Amino acid sequence: MIDTWYSRSLPEQSVHVMAEDTGTDVCIIGAGLAGLSTALELLRAGRQVVVLEAERIAWGASGRNGGFVSPGYAQGYQAIEARVGAAEARILHGLSIEGMRLVAANIRQLGIESAAPVNGIISACRYPAAAQLRARRDWYAEQFDYAVDYLDRDALSECLQSGRYHDALHDRNAFHFNPLAYARGLVDAARQLGGHVYEETIVESIKGVRGNWQIVTPRGTVNAHDVVVATGGYTGRLLPVLHRSFLPIATYVMLTEANPELLASALQTRSAILDDRRASDYYRLVDDGRRLLWGGRITTRTSEPRALSRLLHQSMVATYPQLRELQVDMAWSGLMSYARHRMPQIGQLLSGLWYCTAFGGHGMATTAIGGKVVAEAILQESDRYRHFAPFGLEYTGGVVGRAAVQATYWQYQLMDAWRERR
Repeated sequence: MIDTWYSRSLPEQSVHVMAEDTGTDVCIIGAGLAGLSTALELLRAGRQVVVLEAERIAWGASGRNGGFVSPGYAQGYQAIEARVGAAEARILHGLSIEGMRLVAANIRQLGIESAAPVNGIISACRYPAAAQLRARRDWYAEQFDYAVDYLDRDALSECLQSGRYHDALHDRNAFHFNPLAYARGLVDAARQLGGHVYEETIVESIKGVRGNWQIVTPRGTVNAHDVVVATGGYTGRLLPVLHRSFLPIATYVMLTEANPELLASALQTRSAILDDRRASDYYRLVDDGRRLLWGGRITTRTSEPRALSRLLHQSMVATYPQLRELQVDMAWSGLMSYARHRMPQIGQLLSGLWYCTAFGGHGMATTAIGGKVVAEAILQESDRYRHFAPFGLEYTGGVVGRAAVQATYWQYQLMDAWRERR
């Protein structure tokens, strides 16, 4: 298992590996949050499910991320609206709210106490934005009956002791949690419902047609009626069309040493904080307020986390100079799966061969709703997955595409710096 604060905070688990040929209604490839969410929805409906994971449960981005669960997508609302129109954009945003509520309901109903959810996410601005933030607060209320609070500079300073921030929106419906614990809770629930989740079982090929798929692994073959490919940033070349349609983007997280007294001089809130820049930082108190988890920076190739943690530490100190002496205890990285359009990729390659992937940048709520709409389609309960059809499997440009993404990120950093200076 990758060494993260999440994995250190949870007990070791035994590995379940596939040992023989088997048959099932649905075979899901990938035991991240998208695959596990799909599996749980299908199992609740009485279907037989086998999940195959090449590594360990939530080994990729699902088990290494910041743990922020809130509405929205990696792509901004205005860009989504420009692509699909006002009505469809509202539907898609409503689906993301539904996904957030699904995660919260699963934690309650399944009793996943180790996920340790804490309500509240503050989106803080580093420039005066009162008019825009109030307008967005009102838009949420009018369009979605969804309440968020506007915080002016005085109100925000009661939570965050930083001269960098001007005002913010405080979403008390959103929450943050331990994503690896949540994923393990989904696995426990799936197995209790009769599902099979196998780790260290890499898929070598997918053959056949709907109703008679053969998913071949070194440990045996799974025969299935439907297949769902729910891999992410570590997707190989199993299905070349998927491999060409996402960019593996590395992000970085650091965890500070325990120093609750020093941290209290900077943060007087247990809400998580997301600064509202294009190249944003995100952070939250963990370990009962004793440590700070701080994430940010993206690269198109994985760098050594310890080296990147120095840059994260610099960002932290630039925001909170009083934390200059706070040391980094550990750091880790992970690959997210980004589509060119920065939206989830959800649909069918062939009849009965589904994909549910590319949740990078905003995946905690969207993996839940992605899994649900794919399950509904397999169960022939709805065709809501079609709302994602305008965001298809666009070619990302390979090496050139990666270079373009990195250049765009650097451009965002410069634009953020210029806006703050103004």
